[in-house]
Amino acid sequence: MRKAIGVGALIVPYLLWAQAQSTPSGQIRAITTAVPFLLICPDARSGGMAETGVALQPSMYSMHWNVGALALMPERMGIAFSYTPWLRALGIGDINHLYVPYAWNISEKAGAIGASLTFFSLGKIEFTDNAGIKTGEFDANEFTFSGGYSHIITNNLSAGVALKYIQSNLTGATTVGGLSTQPGRSVAGDLGFFYQKDFTLKVNPQPLPLTLRWGVHMSNIGAKMAYTSSGQKDFLPGNLRVGYSLSLKLDDFNSLTLANDYNKLLVPSAGGAAQVALLEGMFKSFGDAPGGWREELSEVYWSLAAEYDYNRIFRVRGGFFYEDPMKGNRRFATLGAGLSFRQVGLDVAYLTSLVQNHPLQNTLRFSLYYLWR
Repeated sequence: MRKAIGVGALIVPYLLWAQAQSTPSGQIRAITTAVPFLLICPDARSGGMAETGVALQPSMYSMHWNVGALALMPERMGIAFSYTPWLRALGIGDINHLYVPYAWNISEKAGAIGASLTFFSLGKIEFTDNAGIKTGEFDANEFTFSGGYSHIITNNLSAGVALKYIQSNLTGATTVGGLSTQPGRSVAGDLGFFYQKDFTLKVNPQPLPLTLRWGVHMSNIGAKMAYTSSGQKDFLPGNLRVGYSLSLKLDDFNSLTLANDYNKLLVPSAGGAAQVALLEGMFKSFGDAPGGWREELSEVYWSLAAEYDYNRIFRVRGGFFYEDPMKGNRRFATLGAGLSFRQVGLDVAYLTSLVQNHPLQNTLRFSLYYLWR
């Protein structure tokens, strides 16, 4: 039974890819939302694994990928700092993404708590009038602060919730196109479930220990965001992420982890143009694509990744990410490495786009962390 489930899960990415080939070509129907920075991969560990994370071994990064995993974090406490120079392929040098997560696994009875700060600097924006004369400039930025709690439900299952405050200040409250603008603000929540169980495969010459993990995470579920007083509001990038991972302990020093994630935006296919309420829009997102179920399936983007670990000191990672050309056309491969000594660790990741002249080409990520065991 386990073998059948594993083979079936590996076939799913191929089926999604094959289905995507039958969607109309030459059409772009990417779903637009406010504050898309909430979906940016924040850390170099998952960045090196093609943005998988919902079912990886729990850590402080679970504040982003699956808050439900925090209660099963093996360390007592962890904090990290991640930095990503963003969209450098466009020749813009002042767009940066910063992420600081923290987690404390208090006890099995008390559960675990976490917090994170994400800051996205969009650089200096110049404003001009209709004649092209400069009227001002502003350092645009966005940030979110999150707090979460996770608790063990059974020996192998945990769940968690998080609440976040989001602010997006793109114009500095200037007048644009005759409209007075304001910073966009909203409050949103996350909900996650995480399962982890150890098995032993009886193979020759010796048994093979392995750990199966799976996760489900709904993120950024909250009130629409407005930037003007005109009444126009945009959806947050609500997202459903499901996935699994399988870790094999090859011997006392070597282990291998395989991971697979799937994502679906909980936003109507019309994006910001859809004038429907939040909950109605979430339910509509599963069946409102203009091209029917084939296009609906193309809205699922996925990733496959692997990580090799030597003695919990050195790690090498790689992965592949696929998004349908009609829905955003992000297709890239990633490489990553990690080095840790006692409680301190450093991760780096590199992204190479498989789409020519893509703005994500050559993206680098760096993460530095400290663990209390």
